[in-house]
Parts: sequence; structure tokens; C-alpha cells
Amino acid sequence: DSIFFRDGVRRIDFVLSYVDDLNKEWEKNVFISLQERRKEFESNLQKAGLELETEDKKESEDGKIYFVKIHAPWEVLITYAEVLNIKVPIKENDIPSTVENPLDCMLAPLRLPEKVMHPEPDYFTAPFSKEKQELYLINDESTFFSPSMRNRIVNYILTRCPYGTEEGKKKFGIKRLLNNGTYSAAYPLHDCQYWKKANDPNCDNERYTLYMEWARFLRFYKEQPLDLIRKYYGEKIGIYFAWLGFYTEMLFLAAVVGLICFLYGLFTMDENMSSKEICDPAIGGEIIMCPLCDRECEYWRLNTTCVSSEYSHLFDNVATLFFAIFMGIWVTLFLEFWKRRQARLKYEWDLVDFEEEQQQLQLRPEYEAKCTQKKKNPVTQEMEPYLPITSQAVRFCISGTTVLFWVSLIIASMIAVIVYRLAVYAAFASLMENTQTLQPISGLLTPQLATSVTASCLNFVIIMILNFLYERIAIWITDMEIPRTHMEYENRLTMKMFLFQFVNYYSSCFYVAFFKGKFVGYPGAYTYMFNRWRNEECDPAGCLIELTTQLTIVMAGKQIWGNIQEAIVPWICNWWGRRKARSNPENLYSRWEQDHDLQIFGALGLFYEYLEMVIQFGFITLFVASFPLAPLLALMNNILEIRVDSWKLTTQYRRPVAAKAHSIGVWQEILNGMAILSVVTNAFIVAFTSDMIPRLVYYYAYSENEDSPMSGYISNSLSVFQISDFPDRNRPKQNPESFVICRLVYRDYRYPPDHERKYLHTMQFWHILAAKLAFIIIMEHVVFIVKFFVAWMIPDVPADVKAKIKREKYLTQKILHEYELEKLKERL
Repeated sequence: DSIFFRDGVRRIDFVLSYVDDLNKEWEKNVFISLQERRKEFESNLQKAGLELETEDKKESEDGKIYFVKIHAPWEVLITYAEVLNIKVPIKENDIPSTVENPLDCMLAPLRLPEKVMHPEPDYFTAPFSKEKQELYLINDESTFFSPSMRNRIVNYILTRCPYGTEEGKKKFGIKRLLNNGTYSAAYPLHDCQYWKKANDPNCDNERYTLYMEWARFLRFYKEQPLDLIRKYYGEKIGIYFAWLGFYTEMLFLAAVVGLICFLYGLFTMDENMSSKEICDPAIGGEIIMCPLCDRECEYWRLNTTCVSSEYSHLFDNVATLFFAIFMGIWVTLFLEFWKRRQARLKYEWDLVDFEEEQQQLQLRPEYEAKCTQKKKNPVTQEMEPYLPITSQAVRFCISGTTVLFWVSLIIASMIAVIVYRLAVYAAFASLMENTQTLQPISGLLTPQLATSVTASCLNFVIIMILNFLYERIAIWITDMEIPRTHMEYENRLTMKMFLFQFVNYYSSCFYVAFFKGKFVGYPGAYTYMFNRWRNEECDPAGCLIELTTQLTIVMAGKQIWGNIQEAIVPWICNWWGRRKARSNPENLYSRWEQDHDLQIFGALGLFYEYLEMVIQFGFITLFVASFPLAPLLALMNNILEIRVDSWKLTTQYRRPVAAKAHSIGVWQEILNGMAILSVVTNAFIVAFTSDMIPRLVYYYAYSENEDSPMSGYISNSLSVFQISDFPDRNRPKQNPESFVICRLVYRDYRYPPDHERKYLHTMQFWHILAAKLAFIIIMEHVVFIVKFFVAWMIPDVPADVKAKIKREKYLTQKILHEYELEKLKERL
């Protein structure tokens, strides 16, 4: 279980593995070519100063794999630490800590031990310089650079090390060698087993600590050891878990308020006058509704939708409006407070001077390999590869066309689901009316709800299938564009994947919220899709309950499927891969082989984690007015998500290469955009999807009963149609009770058949429309004003952090200045 060379002194910083076996799969010339590449590559690694040690395949557990262990000696580490501008300690931090929070004693059960939370003292740091080594706190050269720093340095060398020339082009980089089969894997080692400490006293056992204190689900209520995560995995992974933890903490407030709004709807169900009138046999029982489909469907009584109208009040009530406004403000607080938290982490993790420009100077090896032309960089004044503007334009045109095609495919799939809804709606309506066995549940399971549930499930399946395709398409398009830097690559891929998933996940919700039931027409003049299927009508209780159903199925299904993919699939793969090794003695199963059999986290591992959470963020902000319990679902999922992500990273995946990041990157802009869009969508949902505005207009302008202002609302809102005016295409085959008039299912305000403006919209319709538009304008302006005021009031960087940054810069410069003076005195 050692992480050292055979001498027990030199630490293994990286491992390469390969299978060198001439068999049927490889032709002899290919086999020789692979051997030559490896020999050249390893020779160049040694020329770069790295030390290698190869384990013969006879020593491996399966007798097939060679392992090349890599050690970076001190000279290599200090050379590249200067190149990568790595900050190292120069003096222990003497700035006094902030005043303790008086609530700390109450939060004690949530705290982790101090040694776990802060594994290292806080130091003043400065970029490493080979010429000033005596300035830094170098107590032991073997432990001065942490394992994460060491593997980051070695990975930097591996990605730029040449291995030969092919077709006149210089070839280099471990990524290409992995792609062409020269090596099968390249990874840094975990420091020990996750379930027990290492026998070697020189091992840090940080993986074991992370597992015991962070990755177990029973620790779900504990804070995260962010400093230890950052030390072990690097700043990029550390900042993700910091963001996810902060997002989950903020969700707690939204979940509590959402639950209160839901309980308000639950406790006031009996007071809802609309559902009372629908359920009343003397009112709803006497209102005859027009058929739900052409020819096959029959007339029906309004009180058959009694149960669904009662349940719709859970989400369609006054609290809905309050919660929509609250979430508009909550999302601003979340984003502003996160900026402050991020600023504090930048200071604590020595990322204040780490800017994107440093990453911009580091070209992707793929970019360097594919771009043959060169020009002078105005920043570095060195010749470097570049992609001609004509080639960029062609690639962007192809990329844009491909993106548009696949987005169109998503929209086409959504239209297919709409056609499904229209096609089966009539079948459900006819089936439920004519089947006696379904009568007991017909009140709860209306044709609209049955169609919505089955369509939502079908839509979810299509979403999952399309997601599988889009991941590969987005990566292919981004590779084709040949982005210049790693950051540029990630940003472009992020925007494409987010666009795909935004349309994929939210298009069905947008349809139900803003299109369904809005373009129906009326009996005798129904609107048809493709001149064949009659457009859907909303439930008599409104479309909001259907939007809630759609949102619940897609959101909950995505979260359940995501957790299965993230936790169960890697575990099964690892179990299957290790099943043979378990029959052998443990001392034959080396540390590098154990890690080799784990899953690969990959360069885009974090990308998918962010994408999953941002899509969830969209569900709880864009459509939250229809489902106040969405933040509660998200909160429960995220509590599980933190532990699942930490468990799989610590136990099921190889140790990722450490990388720096001082923010969540382009995701911050995406979240800001969704926050602004959410105000608009929720305003439109309250105005056009819920039944709140029509009820308020009736309450204040059209009610005739002072004692019970909402009585008579149902009868007022359902327009009257004379059955004799039905054209043959729409008229039901049977009318056994000889009904003379029927009512329209959806809220529509039209003049009765005996009026001179027969079936045209009444003034009440225009009053309601004006009220809806006025509400949207007022709500948007109120929320936006509050948002911008809150954003202005909360500074992005806390005052104490600003003071500490200035103080540390001053002291660091003072120390460096004194050092230079001492050196000058020695020379004089």
C-alpha cells in the first residue's frame, strides 16, 4: 500500500499504465510504433528532469499491465513552481481572526474538529522564486510542496512533453498518447485506502479523513472541510463544493417559505369559493360542459372535476403571488452573498492575484498541435501558433448551423409530444366518460391530468435520450472549433451544453405555462393543429396544476436518475472491475493498481456537476410560482448530492489532477441571466397561467354579492354556447338528455348566443387582459427595483476581507523588501 518508489523515499507523483502485448488486436507495425512512442516520450520526460520507475507486467495483479511511476525531484518542482506562479508560505499569518459569532455555540453540533477544518496554519504567501529559496518556510523539501501541487506540476510537464514527429508535425502531450492507445491511463495516486489509514507513517491519510468526516451520508448535517478538500483535490474542486454547500444553505430559507405557502393553501382549501361552487350539486352539478373532443365525447357536469379543483387551490392562491416575489428577491440575495463568500475564499486560498490572464497565456496542447501557422503574441512577445480568421469563421459557421439543427430537433420532439397530447386527449376523455370502472377516480384523474401525466413521463424519457446525444455533439462541435485555452474550451462547451439542456428540459414547461389553453378558439371555431388535432384546453380549475405536474415529474425524475447515474453506476463498474483482485492476497494488489481500477473523473467531471445544479436552479426559479415545494425538493436532493459527490470522488474515482480556479467561472453569468429571466416567467405564470387575476377582477369589479364577493365567479367565467350552433365536425353523436346549452371548459368571456355580438369577447375579457398586463409590468418593476437595490446595498467583497488583502500585500512587500536589503548588504 505504498505511495513511494521501491527505495521508500521518492514519492510517486504520477502513474502511467500501458498494455504491451502483441496479440491479434494489433498488427506488428502498430505494436512497434506504440513501443517507439513510449520510449521517446519517457526519454523526454527524463530529459525534463523527472525520475521514472517501471513495474513489470509480471508484478501486476492481472499479469498484463505495465505501470510507469513518476517522481518529480526538488529541482523540477522549484523550476515549474516558478513557471506556474505557485504561491508558497513566507511567514505565518499574524492578522487577528474576526470576532467570533455569538451563535457559534448553537452551531457546535454542525462543526467539524479544528484539525479537519484547518489542516494547515494560515500563512502569508508569495510566488515562488528559485533565487529566493531561503525566504520561504522550507522545513522539509519532501513535504514543502503538497501532493496536489506536485501532481499539478507533473501533469503540466506531461501535457507538453514531445514524443516524436509524424507527417512533418511535432507531436506531444499525454492526452494524444492516451487517445491513440500508447498509454491506457495517466493519474496521480490517492494517499491511502479510504476505509483505513496507511501503514506507512509518511502518508498523510487525508483521503481517510475526508471519507470519515465528509463523504459518509451520516455526516450530512456537518459542515464541509473546505480547506482539506482544497488541499487534497485543488482549488477548482474546492470552489465547487463551497458553492454547492452555500447554495444548499440558502435553499433552506426558500424551502421553509415555500412550505409555509403550501401549508397556507392546504389549510384554506375549505374556504375556496371556486371549488365549493364546482363541488356543489346545485351549482357545479347543474352546469353542463361542452364535450372535450369532437364527435366521440359526451356532455358532462362540472362537479365531476371537484377533487382536481380542490387540489389546484394548493398551488393557485394568494400565497403564490407572495412566493413568486419572494423568490425574485431570494435569488438576488443568493447571488450577492455568494460573491462575498467567493471573495473570502479567494483571500483564504491565495487566489487574489490569480487572474484569468494567467490561464490565457497557457495554450491547449491540442491548439498548439493543430495550428501550424505562427505569429508573435503581443503579451509574451514570443512566436506562438494561431488559427487564421478564415478558418475560425468557417468553423463557427459549421458550429452554429449544427447547434441550430439540434435545437430544432429538440423543438420538433416537443411538438411530437404536443401531438401525442392532442391525439390521446380525446381517447382519454372518451374512455373516462364511457368506462364505468373508472368512475370512482374520474374526479381526481381528469382527462387533462391523465394526458398531462403520461405526456410528462414520455417527455422525460425523450429528454434523457436527447441528453445522451447532446453531450457527444457539444463536445464534438467544441473540439472542431479548436479553442485556444482550457478556459475558452470550457466556456464554449458550457454555453452549448447549457443551451441544449435549457431547451430540452424547459421547453415542455414553457408550453404548459404559456401556450396550452391559450389558443383554443370556441365551439364552432376551434383551433386545430395541422388541421387535424384540436388544441388542448386547460382543466376547469386552470392550467397551473398541470404545470405543477409537469415540473414535479421532470424535476424529481431528473434528480432520481442523476443520483442513480452518479452513485450506483460507478460503484457497479468498480465492483465488476475488482471482482478478480479480491481473490488474491492484498499485498499483491498495489496502490497504483487499486487506483487504476477506479473510474476516471475526467477534465469535464466538474462541468457535469455544475450543469446538473444549474438546471435544477432553473426549475426552482423559472417556474417556482407554480410549485412552492420545488425548493424543498431541491434542498433534500442537494443534501444527498453533496454526500454522493464527495463519496464517489473519495471512494469510486481516481484522484483528479489538481487545478486552480478563483470562481465558478461562466456559470456565474448563466445564474445571473436565469435570475433576471425568472422574474419575467413568474410574472407571466401568475398573470396568464394561474387564475388569480380573473378572480381579483371579478372580486373588485363584477361581484354582485357583498356578503360573499366570490360567489357566482364560476358561472360568470364559463361562457355559454348553444348546442344547436355546433357544426357537424364538433357535434357529439349523442345527446340523450337533450341539453340545449353547454359551457366552455376553460376561462373564456364571450357574449351569450342571444346577444347581438354573439360569441365575441365581452368587456370583462379586455378588463382582465389589461389587469394581467398591468400586473406583469408592476411586478417586474417592483422586483427589479428591489433586486438592484439589494445588489447595490451588498458589497461584493466584505470590508474585513479588503482590509486583510491590503494588509497581507503590505506585509508581503515589506518582507520581500527587507530580504532584498539583506542580500544587498551581503554583496556590499
